[in-house]
Amino acid sequence: MKIGILGAGQLGRMLGLAGYPLDLDFVFLDPATEACAAPLGEHIYAPYDDEHALAEFCRQIDVATYEFENVPARTAEFVAARVPLLPAPVALTVGQDRLSEKTLFDSLKIPVPRYMPVATREALDVAVRVIGLPAVLKTRRLGYDGKGQAVLRTAQDLDAAWARLGQQPLILEAFVPFERELSCLAVRGKRGGLAFYPVVENVHRDGILRVATPRADDPLQAEAEDYARRVVEHLGYVGVLAFEFFVAGGHLLANEIAPRVHNSGHWTIEGAECSQFENHLRAITGLPLGSTAMRGPSAMVNYIGRAPADAAVAAIAGVHIHHYGKTPKPQRKVGHATVTANTESELSGRLSRLQALVLAAEQ
Repeated sequence: MKIGILGAGQLGRMLGLAGYPLDLDFVFLDPATEACAAPLGEHIYAPYDDEHALAEFCRQIDVATYEFENVPARTAEFVAARVPLLPAPVALTVGQDRLSEKTLFDSLKIPVPRYMPVATREALDVAVRVIGLPAVLKTRRLGYDGKGQAVLRTAQDLDAAWARLGQQPLILEAFVPFERELSCLAVRGKRGGLAFYPVVENVHRDGILRVATPRADDPLQAEAEDYARRVVEHLGYVGVLAFEFFVAGGHLLANEIAPRVHNSGHWTIEGAECSQFENHLRAITGLPLGSTAMRGPSAMVNYIGRAPADAAVAAIAGVHIHHYGKTPKPQRKVGHATVTANTESELSGRLSRLQALVLAAEQ
């Protein structure tokens, strides 16, 4: 079977790596000159709105998916009219717009921070009066890894934030003094079978995920699964979906969904019985879902900007290295490493050594 993937970044690369043992072949469509998934299949180098290239992409494949949620809606509709596109375009429509996400969460009775859409400078003043400060002003589209947002702490912050972000539709959200950040990865098959990975505790710096640690028996697992189930069943979703939450007052507040495989699930390659990448491919091709059980304690550390020396990392027992084939660049995810161990205390020691190497490489 041949799988078409819209996008050829590191998520597409890892999907390709997971698909080869399943005897799957891949075609990637991506306009990037550095398409790090390209060695894993055929790369159609073209813009997402090139209908000739899209038609050729569809001609070659049996089913299509995507590795990031900012695929243009018209592209998704073009592909879906010719081959099965999973998850369906409705998931992109929701995942591309923070206001659409929040509206969906409200309709499904999933708790969210207070929010208001903001279209004008005057509307920002009104939203601040209603929601209060501190608050976070975000672009409704295209923001990721901390981009496209500004924290408003005083009234004096409004003008600068508007000057930087006000050329596009925005949303103002109440600032959440959260205790933890969690994500829940759900996978739903073509026949409706549903499985969940253990919730993952995420640590960000400068808006970028740095460390993701799965938590077996987390007290919020059932609550996270309930909310994720509401979303995937409502959307008729097929594939892996990541749901990110804030933990406040011991309960979950929905932040956002990512309708795709997700950075916080990279630990599953070595840390779970079946990785998120393999399970996504199983789901969209109609295979039975694999086990989402943890093999043991593990964690994932992102390489941001520059990777540490392989020799130093490989000297740490239980560490698995993943390079993305990207040119080093500040604030860019160029790889990750997964740490595995037999006990939590063993994991803690190995993780500390790895984090020290990664931090030194960034500086």
